Amino acid sequence: MRISFLGTADAGGVPLYGCDCIACVRAQATPAFRRGPCSALVEEGGTRILLDAGLMDLAERFPPASLDAIVLTHFHPDHVQGLFHLRWGRGTSIPVHAPPDPEGCADLYKHPGLLEFKALRKFEPVTIGTLTITPLPLIHSRLTYGYAIENGMGARFAYLTDTAGLPPNTVEFLCDWKPDGMAIDCSHPPRAQPPRNHNDWNQAAALIGLVQPRRAWLTHIGHEVDSWLLQCPQALPEHTELAHDGMRIDFSERAGAPLLRP
Repeated sequence: MRISFLGTADAGGVPLYGCDCIACVRAQATPAFRRGPCSALVEEGGTRILLDAGLMDLAERFPPASLDAIVLTHFHPDHVQGLFHLRWGRGTSIPVHAPPDPEGCADLYKHPGLLEFKALRKFEPVTIGTLTITPLPLIHSRLTYGYAIENGMGARFAYLTDTAGLPPNTVEFLCDWKPDGMAIDCSHPPRAQPPRNHNDWNQAAALIGLVQPRRAWLTHIGHEVDSWLLQCPQALPEHTELAHDGMRIDFSERAGAPLLRP
């Protein structure tokens, strides 16, 4: 099973429009430090699943019939905006699995075009190709799910964004499930008061310590986190890395242990 981080930014992206902090200046000068809308691609054998659809060039990245499904964490625009163009294409419909949010986003439900929306239910696993995906409730301003993803050989990866902390039942599930890898929201540097909608550095580190995955990656990263790390280098929690756009993770079929690839 391979996980590719296609985007690792919060809603504003890096560089943030009009910002001259050191992280944004660096990203303007060096494309490798840019962060796009938070999303990931999961590949297992012939199965390919896109997690979130905030990238605006989905039609160019994914030719017709190259995705088995799109799985949405929630319906905030930075996680679905790429669907507004994609839906008007022609050809085979694309299954879009999502939380049962009755409002959706704008008129996607009314005019789905190619998109075939399928409502998920918390803790009720679904099988897509060779992968089993279990929706996990998160804590956010919209109905939001994270996902526990497992292949047939038992490799396990949890994708948890956008969230501020985790509900007790999600923590219990993850501690019992014992993920090999976990990507967790880290939108803010440490704050005196925990944010209401997204993890800060301290919350993300605490959740990693609580769940204890074999490896962890921080994602949904705001420009303030990058700037803070440049000014005040911090030691990451054990077995944790800062995700970046284009990073790939391969999971060993034998042991489930995640191995980084460039």
